[in-house]
Amino acid sequence: MGATILVADDDRAIRMVLNQALARLGHDVRMTGNAATLWRWVADGEGDLVITDVIMPDENGLDLIPRIKKLRPELRVIVMSAQSTLLTAVKATERGAFEYLPKPFDLRELVSLVERALSAPTSAPAPNPDEPDEQLPLIGRSPAMQEIYRAIARLMGTDLTVMITGESGTGKELVARALHDFGKRRSGPFVAINMAAIPRELIESELFGHERGAFTGATARSMGRFEQAKGGTLFLDEIGDMPAEAQTRLLRVLQEGEYTAVGGRAPIRVDVRIIAATHRDLPQLIRQGLFREDLFYRLNVAPVRLPPLREHSADIPALVRHFTSLAAREGLPLKTIDEAAMERLRRYRWPGNVRELENMVRRLAALYSQEVIGLDVIDVELAEAPPPAVLPAEAAGGEGLAAAVERHITDYFAAHRGCSASTAIRCARRSANWTSRSSAA
Repeated sequence: MGATILVADDDRAIRMVLNQALARLGHDVRMTGNAATLWRWVADGEGDLVITDVIMPDENGLDLIPRIKKLRPELRVIVMSAQSTLLTAVKATERGAFEYLPKPFDLRELVSLVERALSAPTSAPAPNPDEPDEQLPLIGRSPAMQEIYRAIARLMGTDLTVMITGESGTGKELVARALHDFGKRRSGPFVAINMAAIPRELIESELFGHERGAFTGATARSMGRFEQAKGGTLFLDEIGDMPAEAQTRLLRVLQEGEYTAVGGRAPIRVDVRIIAATHRDLPQLIRQGLFREDLFYRLNVAPVRLPPLREHSADIPALVRHFTSLAAREGLPLKTIDEAAMERLRRYRWPGNVRELENMVRRLAALYSQEVIGLDVIDVELAEAPPPAVLPAEAAGGEGLAAAVERHITDYFAAHRGCSASTAIRCARRSANWTSRSSAA
């Protein structure tokens, strides 16, 4: 037997599409373009599921959710929004929404979500009254970033251990901080430690602390990062660079839920959420015997992969605006990037990812006098950048030789305007011949 689904969206076309898709599955669909009618239906006890937009003429759909959950805690609410930001996803989840779906959405995904909402066991989590800060820690509305926002929204109410992977410069610590700042441990400390920056002989002392006299030079007791992060989040950055002996100790702590300081005897209970991050290929390190497989599975409970900037280049204009505003607040001149220059930025491969883009924007603000940055300036900046390496994942992804040659020629001309076509083609052919020999080897 079909369910009664209440749909509220001020876009008539979206209402009609949802009506056709859901009615085809045997559901009774009731549609409205305002929040007042939706609330009247809910108050009258109608509906088995609510699908609502955020921005409606009379009320914000997010403000309606707490009232719905208070009156009918078992009624599930799916939120749709064209305001596809992390804050929207977080607010929807904190206020009790079953799921958040950014517009434009895939109709098959929505239908699947509806079926899951109708069949899932009933539970009524209490909405969190605290509002997250309006300052967005992550920028971008591309589909790739929407997946990150939804992952953060799902994980923020849990204590699950999270493994964040991604190339250098993709924003792994920003995601870790967002998980902490919007999570249930937000009132506790956020403590970050970079495994690659600590001498191997000091890692255990840094993590677990040491007692006075534990080793030469230990003149006083020192708290380790686990103790400093008590009640909050411990962020283990560059976990792939952790020495083998420290991996063994960390695994034991995660298994037993307690640790002892170096030179200490009394066990200390662990009260932290662990978030780890790496730019390394951990499965490859496991095959090479450089990373413990059992530790990997302990840390990789909830994996989050951050895409490189070249996979969400549509977000580059928003990122540039964000970084120019940040630079202006720090006292640097406010700059504008013209359309041709912005298009060039979108086409660039960004081997250093978002960090490289941020550094360029700051450099443009500091070193160039013109208020509007044009294509000529961007070409000079990118021509001086080191050439991006061909990543193994890209090679394995199946980019054809012809496509690689075409991209190489395009990038060459963009970076070296005025050079002859024959020069660029010779370079591309050398690159193609090298690629062919490498593939045959």
